[in-house]
This record gives sequence, C-alpha cells and structure tokens, in this order.
Amino acid sequence: MYDQQQVFSDSLYIMVFGGSMVFALIACIYLLFRRSNAIAPEVTPPLRLRRWVAVFFVVIVVSHMSWYILVKYGHHFGDSLMCIIVAAALDCMVLIPLIMGMLQAMLQDRRRPLWPFILASLPVAALFAATAYRNDIALLPWIQCYFMLMTVVMFIYMAFAVRQYSLWLRNNYADLENKEVWQSFMVLATCLLVLSFYIYSSNGMTFEYAVQVFDYFFIAILLWRVETLQTLKNNDDSDDITEATGLEEVMALQSSAPQATIPDNIGQLLEHYCEGGQLYLRQDITLSQLSKAIGTNRYYLSQHFTQHDTTYNAYINGLRIQHFVRLYRDAVATNRSFTAQQLAQECGFRSYSTFAVAFKQRMGQTVSTWMRNTAK
Repeated sequence: MYDQQQVFSDSLYIMVFGGSMVFALIACIYLLFRRSNAIAPEVTPPLRLRRWVAVFFVVIVVSHMSWYILVKYGHHFGDSLMCIIVAAALDCMVLIPLIMGMLQAMLQDRRRPLWPFILASLPVAALFAATAYRNDIALLPWIQCYFMLMTVVMFIYMAFAVRQYSLWLRNNYADLENKEVWQSFMVLATCLLVLSFYIYSSNGMTFEYAVQVFDYFFIAILLWRVETLQTLKNNDDSDDITEATGLEEVMALQSSAPQATIPDNIGQLLEHYCEGGQLYLRQDITLSQLSKAIGTNRYYLSQHFTQHDTTYNAYINGLRIQHFVRLYRDAVATNRSFTAQQLAQECGFRSYSTFAVAFKQRMGQTVSTWMRNTAK
C-alpha cells in the first residue's frame, strides 16, 4: 500500500474531497427537511427510503471526516497504516448494511430482514480487529476474499428480490411508471463492485480522484432515485377505490356487483364490469381496486390471471391497446386529426413511453411501424 498521507497534500484533491462531503450533507438536509418534491413534483416518494438515504449521506460525511483525520494525522495516534485499516473496517461494517437497507427500501411489496447482512459484516470486523491487534497486514487477502464473496452473495440476493418485486408489480398494478427499480438497483450493484475494487486496489492519485468522482455521481443518482420512485399503498381490501383513482362511476358499478363470488365466475365479471364498463381506461387502477369493482377479492382475481398464464398488468394493457387500435381505425375512417400520444392517453396510459413498450410487447412491432403498415 502506498503512503496515503500524500493524498491530502494535493490541494485540488482536498477541494474535490471536501466538495463531495458538502454535497452529501446538503442532500441529507434536503431529504430530511424538505416536505415537497423538487425533482419530480408529481411523485410522492416513500418516506422510509428517504430516511434510509439520508442516513447513508450522513455516514458518507462522517466517513470522509474520519478518513481525513486518520490519514492526515494518523501518525499522532501511532501506526498510520493501522489507522487506515481501522477507517476501512468502519466503512465496510457500516456501509454494507446501509446499502442493503436502501436497496430493500426500494422494494415496497414487503419488509425484508436486514439482520443477515449485519451478521455477515461481523467476520469482516473480526478480521480487521485481528489485523490491527497483530499490527500485520497478512490477513488483508482473507478480508478481500471474504468481502468479494459477500458482495457476490448480496448481488445475487438482490437480483432475486428485484425479480420477485417486478412480478409483484405486474400482478397488482396496470401502470408501472415510477414504480420499477431496475435502474437504481444496477447503480447500487455497481456501488458494491466499486467497494470491492476499493478493497483490492488503492494505488495512486488517479484512483483516489476516481473514487471521489464516483461519490458525486452516486449521491446525485441516489437523490434522483428517491425523488422519482412512487410510493405504493398497501394493496389490501381497505383501499378506497374512489379516493385512489377518482373513479366516481365505479361506485355505481360496485353497488350493482355481487358482494362475493367464486373463481368460476371471475371471467364473466371481468367481461361485464371491466371490459364492458371500460374500467381499464382509468390510470393507475390497481388489482385491489378492480377486485372491489367486480365484487370479488384480490386473491381470487390474482389466481384467475395466474391460471390463464398472464398478469394483471398484461391484461389491463392488452385491453388498452385493443382500445387504441379501435380509436386509431375510427380516427382514420373519419379523417380526424390525431397523434399517437393523444390516443395513448385516451386509452389510460400515463406516459407514451410506457405505452410504446407495452404496444411492442403485445403487437410485436413499434407503434410507428404498425401505423405505417396499417395505412397501406
């Protein structure tokens, strides 16, 4: 390992280093004390995720301060190398559980336990403690191997958890905009890889600058993700269908629908109340709300889609795309001016990008290609 005291002899590096610390502190204050959403005003982000990320930003500030003190003035406390090892140990033990806490806070289907990752960090603490006690870096290769193994396991765990979450979203929500987490998951997974790289390599100023640049990027992307991730209500039978979506006419349908049903009748109920009543045109209508409107419960309705090898999201969007096709043909037949964006919005899609993806999955071609081929 090279002498890291020379790092803080570079005035430009100190400015970059201090700037990332100030950026994290400002972001933390913003998340804790600003009530409204400045980045995406139409989105209400999860409060739990805001708190997790705010704590993470605090830890970044504390970590930067401790690194500066221990590296710059470590020789006053004894062996400067051991001071650096202590700082690295604290980072590993604190940042790993926090990163996993943030990742899991983005998954709103259920609470997942954090204690396994806290326990997984204890061997790292023990190895670092042994290294400091022996005043010998011979154990560092073992620390590196264990840390890399832990990173791989966490990556696999979160990949599986995100896959479960995506399936849950498709089984309960028609509109997935601002609900998916794949992008932010990949960013945070990259963070784990960078931490692993940090454990294995710290050779020269180029690396130190790269770490600080990544800090800026990571803080910004986390702040963006918090503010653009839509909070989801618990999908239970107590959801208020009119309050959640403003479906005034659903009340009339719900009052005329039977109060209970059996799975054999669900197809007929969907055809009568959802397709006939065009409930699929309502933005953000959920599985729970639709089950109320047709007079059944979430479990039976979810099982119905599973038995038919589809998801709630695919069912609703399929109806919307069929409606788009009808609107398009009517507009062409009557020579009415229109845009694909306008028709998509009339069909219940909140954004054109969501519609375009759903259309291509359903029709096997892009919207523009289909419209061009249909016009021939």
